[in-house]
Amino acid sequence: MLAALDTLGPVALYGFLTPKDGHREQLLDLLAELVEPSRSRPGSLVYRLHEQEDGRIFLYELWANREDLAAHHATQVLKDVLERLPEHLAGAPEVYEGQLYGEPAGSRG
Repeated sequence: MLAALDTLGPVALYGFLTPKDGHREQLLDLLAELVEPSRSRPGSLVYRLHEQEDGRIFLYELWANREDLAAHHATQVLKDVLERLPEHLAGAPEVYEGQLYGEPAGSRG
């Protein structure tokens, strides 16, 4: 279904990450390494980390288009974090991607 999505409009990537017992701080520190580099990338509209009441980490990204998201995925900082991520996770990340509708292109939130 994702292939049918508009490739020109804003795209959201969001998900939940569950830290292993005793790895909460390490996971938060690791993910924090992505915040400023990601926010400063061209096309980054929103990049936020939230800690849920149940201990999971919620990540929300909004990109101007799929090309900007793909360029972000190619960055070395993201590759480095993704390589170190599994040692801090209790299971596979729960990740979703979707097209943003109902907002003007380029709006910041």
